[in-house]
Amino acid sequence: MLGACSLTAYTTFRIWQVGQQDGRRQVDAIVVLGAAQYNGRPSPVLAARLDHAIELYKEGLAKYLITTGGKLQGDNYTEAQTGYKYATARNVPASAILMETTGRTTLESMEHVRAIFNAHDLHTALFVSDRSHMLRVLRLAQDQGIEGWASPTQTSPDDTDERLFRNSMIHELGGMGLYVFVNEDPDSSDGLSDTPAP
Repeated sequence: MLGACSLTAYTTFRIWQVGQQDGRRQVDAIVVLGAAQYNGRPSPVLAARLDHAIELYKEGLAKYLITTGGKLQGDNYTEAQTGYKYATARNVPASAILMETTGRTTLESMEHVRAIFNAHDLHTALFVSDRSHMLRVLRLAQDQGIEGWASPTQTSPDDTDERLFRNSMIHELGGMGLYVFVNEDPDSSDGLSDTPAP
């Protein structure tokens, strides 16, 4: 029991610690993790992530912006396509945007991002998501052989709303445990709700 409590406390601290760090730097690509979208309109969580990623791109930190995320049955748009529409409407060149449109979990998206990196000879990334999601994102990226740094958005409702932040932390604790111990991703779909990606 003592060991389990200590591990939980340490993981909670690491989730919080990594989420406080902004590792923005020059990289090959900025990768935005998906979240819910509504018929091509990003949810507040996804919009916060996209706004931050667009800011990083306009700072000249990467040649490419990669949007990620699939769709639920019956949806007209994937999360990645929604991100593409949102970014191009804010003057990101279409030629600079690459899309990962089939991932339904963070792990699936990361595996497909790895394929995009291979196809375009990319090696380094800035990952954009909510603060509480960043530790798991970086662990998955590392396991895919991607050299990555976290640059979390500071405006996501999942981080600024106390109730949502608490739920996100619980979700990420479970997610890290499930991935580390049984190599599975807890996210059933990137688009189910405004929870960390989803």
